[in-house]
Amino acid sequence: MTNIATLLGAEAESLLNHQCKGVPKEMLSLPGPDFMDRVMSLTDRKPNVLRNLGAMFNHGRLAGSGYLSILPVDQGIEHSGGASFAPNPIYFDPENIVKLAIEGECNAVASTLGVLSSIARKYVHKIPFIVKINHNEILSYPNIYDQTLFAKVEQAFDMGAVAIGATIYFGSHESRRQIEEISEAFALAHDLGMATVLWAYLRNPAFKVGDTDYHTAADLTGQANHIAATINADIVKQKQATNNGGYNAIKFGKTHAKVYSELTTDHPIDLTRYQVANCFMGRAGLINSGGEAGGKDDLKDAVRTAVINKRAGGMGLISGRKAFQKPMDDGVKLLHAIQDVYLARDVTIA
Repeated sequence: MTNIATLLGAEAESLLNHQCKGVPKEMLSLPGPDFMDRVMSLTDRKPNVLRNLGAMFNHGRLAGSGYLSILPVDQGIEHSGGASFAPNPIYFDPENIVKLAIEGECNAVASTLGVLSSIARKYVHKIPFIVKINHNEILSYPNIYDQTLFAKVEQAFDMGAVAIGATIYFGSHESRRQIEEISEAFALAHDLGMATVLWAYLRNPAFKVGDTDYHTAADLTGQANHIAATINADIVKQKQATNNGGYNAIKFGKTHAKVYSELTTDHPIDLTRYQVANCFMGRAGLINSGGEAGGKDDLKDAVRTAVINKRAGGMGLISGRKAFQKPMDDGVKLLHAIQDVYLARDVTIA
């Protein structure tokens, strides 16, 4: 097992012993072995949706824990094949993406229609598939930032996927169209018996004020999570909060002074707890993204992100570039280190 405290270094005391007071853990629907029975069984989801969610929760190294470790590889479209796979060209081949998820003992693999359909008959029964149905295509010049549909919900269903995934760029000029498109797609996915995962990202140049980037502000990402849960995302993927006060700095929208004076502090677990609170107090599971690959500190950074997510009441981590932009053995080691956090009994809910 990974020595979590050693990896965290000087932050270990603060991250492992902090207790949230603004939104106490007793208010949350927390992940756990009984999450399906305790939380999801209360929803209007059809039996096949519950079965497919159960397939994810009961697969891989975290099976039966209520936590999720997902390998997402849609960066070949979102960034470009070269930017994503040149560091390790074996991942131009979709089979190696799925092999990494299997070797890494993940709960599921998330990728594009093309990646997963190209190897579906060999692997769809070996690991749960999440088909990402929309993407931001940046081959157009000049670049624009707009999530557009690349696949139909029915194609994911016919492939045997357990879930669909989608991104909405909240705050963008195109966000209202994206909300409408993805709400309709999620309704169809649920009708067909598939679960839904939303990448609830912010995108607007106005969200950067001076040298401070509020795209990861707790108050703004929290509201994105709240909208994601409102359109029936079963699982919400969000970048982990790194700051707060986006509404006040940008001077728009509506907020409340207590968000900053009582419900949150500047501690990273409190900021992420506010993200969880906006996921209907955990009824929609919050999984944080692992972030870009940075080199020698990737393992430490991934474990740190997992500790914050778990202690905040989140449901897991979705880590892509940190895992696939390195040799497969190292990628597997990183995925296992993340999973060690969720398996560690001494990493408790703050």
